[in-house]
Amino acid sequence: MANSWANLGVDLHLEPAGTSGLRRGLTDALRDAVRTGRLAPGTRLPSSRSLAGDLGVARNTVAEAYTDLVAEGWLTARQGSGTRVAERAVIPPAQAPRRRPTGRPALSLVPGTPDLAAFPRAEWLKAARRALAGAPLDALGYGDPRGRPELRTALAGYLARVRGVRADPETIVVTAGFSHALRVLGTLLRARGVRSVAVESYGLDAHWSLLRDAGLATPALPYDELGTDTGALTGEGAVLLTPAHQFPMGTALHPDRRTAVVQWARRTGALVLEDDYDGEFRYDRQPVGALQGLDPGRVVHLGTTSKSLAPGLRLGWMVLPPSLVEEAAAAKGRIDTVGALDQLTLAEFLTSGAYDRHVRSARLRYRRRRDALAAAVAERAPGVRVTGIAAGLHAVLRLPPGSEQPVVQAATWQGLALHGLSFHRHPEAVAEPADALVVGYGTPSDSAWAGALEALCRVLP
Repeated sequence: MANSWANLGVDLHLEPAGTSGLRRGLTDALRDAVRTGRLAPGTRLPSSRSLAGDLGVARNTVAEAYTDLVAEGWLTARQGSGTRVAERAVIPPAQAPRRRPTGRPALSLVPGTPDLAAFPRAEWLKAARRALAGAPLDALGYGDPRGRPELRTALAGYLARVRGVRADPETIVVTAGFSHALRVLGTLLRARGVRSVAVESYGLDAHWSLLRDAGLATPALPYDELGTDTGALTGEGAVLLTPAHQFPMGTALHPDRRTAVVQWARRTGALVLEDDYDGEFRYDRQPVGALQGLDPGRVVHLGTTSKSLAPGLRLGWMVLPPSLVEEAAAAKGRIDTVGALDQLTLAEFLTSGAYDRHVRSARLRYRRRRDALAAAVAERAPGVRVTGIAAGLHAVLRLPPGSEQPVVQAATWQGLALHGLSFHRHPEAVAEPADALVVGYGTPSDSAWAGALEALCRVLP
């Protein structure tokens, strides 16, 4: 007596697509069942009439599928014995590699990212529509490596008004964020014969690595209560600084040291690379103007939208000494590498006033978070001192000696990502090691902020 399909306990998943599609689908399904061992060698299959009845298809469709699989060697057919699965080794299905659990924390106070949930989607979309509607035809071409003139013009006005930068649209080069700008400058400096770029004792390893990848040494400058000691500069070809708000310590470079670094650059012919990463966010003091304003001929001003809007936009800029513009454009490439429509959208966002409105709103939100952080730490962990909070999107929490690593580990157990100060310390740092946390209070969304703050307070000594 012939088997029925139900008795075999095997499901066939067919994708109907006309008569030929059913035949192909049935053939593929049967082949897969044999290949994976769901139909064992020697298994007798239902007759073409029986299987056609079970599946609700024409008998010829089943008969033709059987014929195809016999020809391929998956099945055998003998008079009086019916159709059976051929004797062959079973090849198990390929298994997708198992993903290792990442252990990614549920909450994060890692510095360097704004509240991405607060990105002004509706206003950005309006600006994008206006920008696209008014985009000239040449915006859809390969473009000037310096970037769109509309954005360079808008940036020149904005930076002069807000950051005291002395800029002309012709001296601005648009980049895909700060790292891209630093890569371009590394290439430029190395081509000029520079061998080393001094950096701060505390900062981002990613930036030091980009300079080293360009073949440049990165000696670290001393750091003390007045900030980075620019008086220690000697024969380096350039220095990378965060003078308005040192990352991560949170201090502004002392006026005497601002003057000293500019004088050093004039005397030696070196360049100062000014990373103005969060210049818009000041709370308890007047904004510290850009260092570039002291000497546009020796200072390269670098900025991005990564803190004010979102790092995913990949929009940044360099304000260069006039003598470097052509070299920087050549190092960047022969054509623009930043999306023209994104550049036009940012230009529209700046000139329409939407950028200013967004920054004002963000400044109020981040200030409230900073105040909540300071108040919670004072109440729950009076032995911890909160510093570096006059500006920016992060604070430095000074811990009792020897407690940094235990606190970071405890935070991990709480599902909270935290960076200790040692994470940002240069391997050759000329500064006294200190136990501290670098807390990015701008990172969580509004819905996650209370939970992240509570988790932080639970692990503080």
